[in-house]
Amino acid sequence: MMPALLLDFVPIWTVILAVGIFLYVLLDGFDLGVGILYRFAPDTASRNLLMNSIAPVWDGNETWLILGGVGLLVAFPLAFAIIIPAVYFPVLIMLLSLVFRGVAFEFRFRDAAHRTFWDHGFFFGSVLATFAQGVVLGAFIQGFQVQGREFTGSSFDCFTLFSCLTGVALVFGYGLLGAGWLIMKTSGPLQQRVRGQGGWCLLGVVICIAAVSVWTPILDPDIAHRWLDWPNIVWFAPVPLMTILVALFIGRTLRSPSEGAPFLGAVALFLLSYLGIAISLWPMIVPHYYTLWQAASSPKTQAFLLVGTVFLLPTILLYTAWSYWVFRGKVRADMGYH
Repeated sequence: MMPALLLDFVPIWTVILAVGIFLYVLLDGFDLGVGILYRFAPDTASRNLLMNSIAPVWDGNETWLILGGVGLLVAFPLAFAIIIPAVYFPVLIMLLSLVFRGVAFEFRFRDAAHRTFWDHGFFFGSVLATFAQGVVLGAFIQGFQVQGREFTGSSFDCFTLFSCLTGVALVFGYGLLGAGWLIMKTSGPLQQRVRGQGGWCLLGVVICIAAVSVWTPILDPDIAHRWLDWPNIVWFAPVPLMTILVALFIGRTLRSPSEGAPFLGAVALFLLSYLGIAISLWPMIVPHYYTLWQAASSPKTQAFLLVGTVFLLPTILLYTAWSYWVFRGKVRADMGYH
């Protein structure tokens, strides 16, 4: 047992959390994006198709949110103790919105007399949950007020112009993911309508990414040095350049007959943005205060928890992949919830 404890488990848990968070953003992102676009469906039949496109998978997508939260708690308890109080209200808004969105999803098909109310609930729940996640991201990037091992700021410090911008950016981003998903799952006039909505979401994402990219180095001189000092500017320049190329690629595929490329392009855009955040903040998990190693739990704790995770993670991946395989193909009016 002693040789095992000589291993550094922090990089392993960092990868697990990074992958779990990205999979949550990707998978729950597109179904939240469908909810964001739901308000703009032209009729009841179209709204039914949008609902049915995510009905088999939407609740399973949120498994990754639980994994991320629990993983942060057990592997990096100090970071959890500081971050969660700092973003308490947006997390609360997110959770309540996700709950109400789930209720609206179920009741829409079972309470026909109040279907319009549940339709609005599904849309607003999706928008609020997404915006709250973006606020959490913005608050994390801008940092928290910390003394010793405690958050000492106000619970409302997370609501700033910058965090609201990242909230709006995520709404557009999830909308783009949702549009990419619906292009794969629908056909005909509805698909063409979604392509147009995807174009507007792409425009919003590009504007927001540009604004955040300019604002972040101004907000934090350390991030400015990380990106702009020599030779870092050479090593990291491919990230923004590839982001521009991917955005152009998505715009082109949205106007083409291609059905899978817009979604894959949106995934690539999120991956590049994710990589940009990692470059800006590495190796900090509590920006300006604690690194991943400083905030980690003991090696024995991490080793013990890793044993269960080694079995749990492949199981989650397998049933997720299986559910998407079973429900592959175009969605039809005669399938899904009724």
